[in-house]
Parts: sequence; structure tokens; C-alpha cells
Amino acid sequence: MKVLIVGGTGMIGGNVAHHLASEGHEIVLAARKPVAREASVSSFPILLGDYTTGDFSTQDLAPFEAIVFAAGNDIRHLPKGTDEHAFWRATQIEGVPAFAERAKVAGVGRFVQLGSYYHHVMPHLAETNAYVRARKLADEGARALASADFKVSTLNPPSIVGVTPGVAARRYETLAAWGRGEMPEIPDFAPAGGTNYMSVLSLSEAISGALRNAESGRAYLIGDENLTFREFFQLIFTAVGTDRRLEERDLEHPLLPDAFIVPGRGEVLAYEPDPAETALLGYRRRDVRRAVEEVVGLVEGVRP
Repeated sequence: MKVLIVGGTGMIGGNVAHHLASEGHEIVLAARKPVAREASVSSFPILLGDYTTGDFSTQDLAPFEAIVFAAGNDIRHLPKGTDEHAFWRATQIEGVPAFAERAKVAGVGRFVQLGSYYHHVMPHLAETNAYVRARKLADEGARALASADFKVSTLNPPSIVGVTPGVAARRYETLAAWGRGEMPEIPDFAPAGGTNYMSVLSLSEAISGALRNAESGRAYLIGDENLTFREFFQLIFTAVGTDRRLEERDLEHPLLPDAFIVPGRGEVLAYEPDPAETALLGYRRRDVRRAVEEVVGLVEGVRP
């Protein structure tokens, strides 16, 4: 299958590209700018453009049998000083369905979009949080285009653990440095609360399964392990080889600011994905510890 991955040079898109290519698919990446030569995805063809400004025409999209949309912006991508509502309208509410509609007109047969778990697990957040509302409307807007000839599905994943080889992973580099004791100004604690985590390998398997088996018009809540933030940070500490033990405090953490905890500090966003849907999509479970060890290993491997 010839597959276009929008956001293909990002961490998720890049890992999905390698996974689908290993299964025999022909992969092309779509991104706003060229990829660095040292990045592992530099071997894939790239289609340059910005989906939010209509750069990809129906002629550009027509050669593809399927599209994986992995370019959804989240709260970490909101530029300072930007009109929040205008940003979410362009990148989510209007931008995603408009791009999906061009794909439909172009004759693309399958469209798998990556959404977010917040509105799926805690629908009330869409009433008060502009980002969650935008994700919800992007999800619903794209799936509303489903038809017999245009099979659309959404995967709503949790926090994803992974890196792209050859590309800087500053978040994990910083967490690993903290675990090694190189940031003594940050005490050994984690903020109260927790969430579901999933490896990028599990997510890649779920995307592959969605391309094969997803029911058109459906949204699937996917995920793996429920962990407190203390438990997740402890996995990183263990992976770097320290025996220091973290404690949980109801305080804002410099490496996980309250602004990035969408449900609010102290909340635990925990759930179990439906077993039948997990089997349908064919992705592995209990993979977070391995993913953390892999990430830390890659980060440690590029230390100067």
C-alpha cells in the first residue's frame, strides 16, 4: 500500500514510517520542512507543505491509497503570544477535517488520524479546555467524512514514550540527566497524579492494524499502562542506574509543569482499552518499561 504520513518527520510519524515500511508498505512523508540528513527518516521521500494552509492539493494526494495523519499539534506546540483559539482552529478544528476532505476528493481510500485520549476518557474537559475541545472537533469532523469509498478512523492514544534515532530528544535527555544527579537543583519528587502511557512501537502496531481492520467512522481509545507520575519518573531513574527513590508531592514540577497536565495536577487519568479493540488493532501491551529503557539507552548512547 502506498501511504502518506503527515507529520512523518516527527517522533511518532518517523517511528510509524519505519514500522509500516518494515511491513512492505511504500512510504512517503509529508512535513513543513526538510529533515536533517542524520535523522533516521531521511531515507524516505518527502512531500513539503503545511496542511493548515492548504498546501497539499488533491493532485498531490491522489497517488496515495492511504494517509496516516500524525501531525496534530498539542499544548506543547502553542507558540507564546499566539491567539489560542485561532491556533486550534487552524491546526485542529478546521485544519484536520479540511485536509481529510481533500484526501477524500483525491480518491484516497483510507485515512487514519491520531487524536488524543482526553475527550475520549474525560469528555467534560472539552467544555472547559480549548485544546481538548479542538481535538474533539477535529476527531469528529474528519470521521464525519466517512463513506463507502473513504474509510476514516481515529486512534485516540495516551502519552507516548519513544524517540527518533538521530533526532534530539531534549525531554528525555533532561530527565535522564536529572536521574543521573546532574540537576541537583531539582529535588527527587514527582507531582501528584498520573496517566496512561503507551510505547511508540505499540502505537505503530495499532496504526498498522487500523489501516487493515478499523471500522470506518469509528474512534478507538488505545493505551497500555496506567502509572502515577512518580512511577513513570522512577522508571527513568532506574534505567539510568540510580537507586534514588522518588516521592510524590502535591507541587508543580519544573520538568512537568502544571500547564502540561491537562486534567489538572493530582488527577489520575487511568483506563483500560477495550480488549476486543486491542485484538482488532493488534498492538502489544505491557511495553512501557521496555520503551523507557530503550529511550534512555538511545539518549545515553549519544552523550558527549
